Amino acid sequence: MPLRVPEPQADPRAPRRPGHGTPPQPRRGGESAGHGAGHPSAATAVLDPEFRRPEPAAAQPQPPAGGGRSGRTRWGRIVLTLAVLVAVGGTASVLVKQEDAAAVAAKQLTQEWEIPAAASDDALIGSWLTDKLLVRAGSRGGLRAYDLTDGEQVWKAAHLPALAKRGSVPCAMSPTVGAEGIGTVAFGPDSSACTWLAGVDASTGKILWSMPLTSDKHPMAAAATTYLQGDVATVVSENFLGGVDARTGSRVWGYKARGHYCNAYDWGVEGTVLVDDFCLDKKKRFTFTAYDGETGKVIWRKSAAGHSKVTHILSGAPLIATVHTAREDAVRVFDTAGDSRKLAVGNDELTSGNETGADHSARLYGKVLVTPAVAAGSPVLDGFDTTTGAKLWTARSAALAVPASGADDTVHAVTTSGVPQLVTIDPRTGRTTPVAGLPVGTGKWNFTSGTVYVTADGGVLELNALGSNGGVRLYR
Repeated sequence: MPLRVPEPQADPRAPRRPGHGTPPQPRRGGESAGHGAGHPSAATAVLDPEFRRPEPAAAQPQPPAGGGRSGRTRWGRIVLTLAVLVAVGGTASVLVKQEDAAAVAAKQLTQEWEIPAAASDDALIGSWLTDKLLVRAGSRGGLRAYDLTDGEQVWKAAHLPALAKRGSVPCAMSPTVGAEGIGTVAFGPDSSACTWLAGVDASTGKILWSMPLTSDKHPMAAAATTYLQGDVATVVSENFLGGVDARTGSRVWGYKARGHYCNAYDWGVEGTVLVDDFCLDKKKRFTFTAYDGETGKVIWRKSAAGHSKVTHILSGAPLIATVHTAREDAVRVFDTAGDSRKLAVGNDELTSGNETGADHSARLYGKVLVTPAVAAGSPVLDGFDTTTGAKLWTARSAALAVPASGADDTVHAVTTSGVPQLVTIDPRTGRTTPVAGLPVGTGKWNFTSGTVYVTADGGVLELNALGSNGGVRLYR
């Protein structure tokens, strides 16, 4: 969630809102994280309100207007003016700039099928790729599944009338499905506000369970994100923070505030939840804490002099995140104790590729992080050594592709200038190797990092992020 660093309340210059001079309201409850008893009904699983976000109050440092979440959570761009790490541990870092691939692949793919967009403003919320289906969530098209063989629609999620009253527009989606083919999808009145979460069977579209993300005391819908690790789905929003069983919706863990008068700001990624808090009744007022997304246990906690804002989480294990504090903006690699080192980003902007919350293309390949970025106004891919922090290479005019299951050791990308091609990139050297050509004109407006899949049989699946130039295309 966006968060600006406020002045501590002890500072007489700190702003106060009229009529809000009382201490902040405590986070209700205080029970520790742990397993809840029983399972919810097949229709509804209610997440315990004890780990609801506390109400903000003027006694705590507050972000200025415009500093909170606005709409659906997105990865914002942030320019990092860090000095390039020239020597780490006595070894000079080497930056290899890859130009467009000159070689042309002998293999040629052709367009096999196309699905039109539901509307020109059908924003991509998320997608799942299984061995047989593409499941796409869109702001206008809803939640639908398509057969990879011919592009025919297999199912469209049917919402129970009682659930549809809360809103039937997808607003968040887990990046993947679990081992049993179950993923989580949040719905609400629009794509920026979520009122309930559901467990969805990816093969049938059946809603297995649901739980509200609002209540009588907290009726406002809010942006949310959800992630899977094993059989546990984490829910990260302004109203709820915790984990539920992805198969049943039953509570697994819930967030517990450090004190009675706390404000907390949270961000998530697969495997990890980050919380920045301020507790008025604790000696250590500010802390920055990493929680295990599966169990809710504290991985590490660091005291801080002020708030930390997480702009961008690139990996959960190891944790790699863009963190803004009063002192610096930096992309940092955290160890299990919370100590960190900077990545040598230089003047590049790390981005989400397609500027939507649907992009989860940045990933680790061994010890190398490969992520979309912008350099001198042009989209690029950057490779970083997470052990040393050095930038290894930059690949230009390429969109990072999400690999099929079991192919995570190979970096796939699609070139975005010249003759369009599917290529592989060596994660250590940045060397580009053509794999297959694509039809001329392919992806002229569509190919962006996070909207391209490489299927298990070597095909290229292209999803349009905004629906303005088509919906989905498959090339084989």
